[in-house]
Amino acid sequence: MTDQLALRPLRQDEYAAWHDLEIEEYARDIAVNGATAPEAAHEKAVTDMAQILHDGLATPGHHVFVLEVGGERVGRLWLAEREIDGRRTIFIYDINIDAAHRGRGLGRAAMEQAEVEARRLGVDRIELNVFGGNEVARRLYASMGYIDRAVRMAKDLDPA
Repeated sequence: MTDQLALRPLRQDEYAAWHDLEIEEYARDIAVNGATAPEAAHEKAVTDMAQILHDGLATPGHHVFVLEVGGERVGRLWLAEREIDGRRTIFIYDINIDAAHRGRGLGRAAMEQAEVEARRLGVDRIELNVFGGNEVARRLYASMGYIDRAVRMAKDLDPA
């Protein structure tokens, strides 16, 4: 099944629903993994999205895809061309396999498709951020040769 994974550019008529879902899921991740109040997490998600994707699908250097198998939607992939530490890089803003399709190797296939896109764009490095609580993704990335470049850690203290 995974060898049939295809990328299809997100259409303009799909953008609003995609945008809202990105904000909802990013805010949830910030709240859960960042121990941030839900309202503040939502506000950060909205602000970040407005800054990052300021012209929607027309934002230069951004590539938003629907992942499909046999014409059926199975997930999404959002890539951006960025310069990080003086090096041209593809940054993965989001990779998500729909819950009903997880556990079939589609996440790995999607990461492989991201590599194909990076090479197509003439880029030889991919970077991403992953929330600390997402152990499944961390294991996948490590198994594909990704290494930690930085780790942000925190400890909540009991009030004095």
